[in-house]
Amino acid sequence: MSALPPKADIKARGRRVRFRATSGHPVDGRVCNRPLYRGVIFFAPLGQSRVGARVAAIPATRYVKSDDVHVAYQVLGEGPLDLLWVPGFVSHIEAAWQSPESAAFIRRLASFCRLILFDKRGTGMLDRGSQIFTLEQRMHDVLAILDEIGSERAALFGVSEGGPMSLLYAATYPERTSALILYGSYAKRSWAPDYPFGWKDEQWDRVLANIEHNWGTPQGISLAMWAPSLLDKPDAADRLASYFRAAASPGAAAAIMNMNREIDVRNVLTAIRTPTLILHRAADRVSEIGHARYMAQHIPDAKLVELPGIDHLYWTDGGEIIVDHIEQFLTGRRQARQPERVLATVLFVDIVSSTERAAKLGDNPWRQLLGKFYIKVRDVLQQYRGREINTSGDGFLAAFDGPARAVRCAGALCDEVRSLGLEVRCGLHTGECEIVDDDLAGIAVHIGARVAGLAKPGEVLVSQTVRDLVAGSGLAFESRGTHALKGVPSEWHLYSAVTG
Repeated sequence: MSALPPKADIKARGRRVRFRATSGHPVDGRVCNRPLYRGVIFFAPLGQSRVGARVAAIPATRYVKSDDVHVAYQVLGEGPLDLLWVPGFVSHIEAAWQSPESAAFIRRLASFCRLILFDKRGTGMLDRGSQIFTLEQRMHDVLAILDEIGSERAALFGVSEGGPMSLLYAATYPERTSALILYGSYAKRSWAPDYPFGWKDEQWDRVLANIEHNWGTPQGISLAMWAPSLLDKPDAADRLASYFRAAASPGAAAAIMNMNREIDVRNVLTAIRTPTLILHRAADRVSEIGHARYMAQHIPDAKLVELPGIDHLYWTDGGEIIVDHIEQFLTGRRQARQPERVLATVLFVDIVSSTERAAKLGDNPWRQLLGKFYIKVRDVLQQYRGREINTSGDGFLAAFDGPARAVRCAGALCDEVRSLGLEVRCGLHTGECEIVDDDLAGIAVHIGARVAGLAKPGEVLVSQTVRDLVAGSGLAFESRGTHALKGVPSEWHLYSAVTG
């Protein structure tokens, strides 16, 4: 337990106490009503993550005893309402923070509420001795956590396999449930003549056999089913497999799947009187949209939002939209997120006739040559204080905070790679760019790419914006005339840098 910050201002807020140190960030504490954590618990201050900013600390993991097991949980955020996240399938509340995308999703939820995370029985950081996974026991675990942190009423966010328990909880404890939110979930998992959305026995057998033989390996993670949008990311399957290994053993995963096979909470749907929001991606390959439509038809006054996309994982492309709907539903408002923007000079570098060169050399020699090319480019970038943004095949995108250094860097690159027998073309433009994670986006990036596409072998071609901004630098340019850039409004006057 942390010591009280010196000279702290203390303001009581019912069961919550807010501490603000005179020389630091606000620290939010919770008064607990269990002997194990009597007094005040402090959580690390949360900051807004952005490129180059320090990432906020991960909240402390704590335990509460529920029947025969110790349940692991975390609490973060200080909004006016409590939101308890009921995870899907398997979970690990600390391993979830290792994924930048998952961590960003969690922090965004905590920006407007007090968010409670926990691991379900048999998974994550919870005692692994008990292999009993009844919905009744899981509800008892939730009550134990909420009592421990002094939450009398909370909204539930049930993801996938976490939905059935959330449905049962909302119907059983309406006085303690302020709202119910379901994502990618269902009331029944298996097929039946009157329920055609579930898996049939053949699919269950395939899934269980795969868990038995391939759990925790990339072969056991079907990205084509769980998250098709990640198929082009070479390390995605490895990262997901690592998370699943941390979250559950093969036996626990199989036990949970067998429980899911039997779940059927359809009879409680009409008894739910809690405001309910159902979110589901329309082309979800794990839990088809029919599940969501069925629940929306049978839960009184439920709101169904069919989202675009084919992923079952919540934190992939479109995850921000999910949080937008949750915030709107719980608070009546939605954050007006302005993309972070920065003025930068973007440099595109492309190898001339790369396709022909690759065909002539063959795959392995070409890959080796590309490796040497990237080493050369990165060395020159470092000399001119450029920042590598990304690579794509034989292309390279870099950014600079000064256009003159960017032009000089491009000229040096053209000279340096000739020692490898390569010729490059370079294109530059200065404009306002959007910061998207560690990448840059926006019209300025598109203009830079189009300028590079018009450059001749060995040429450094720049927009008039770059040429005007480097006035007085001693750099010389020759006019290349006015050009229409594909997909970009107006015509653009381009200039060729006089190198050497």
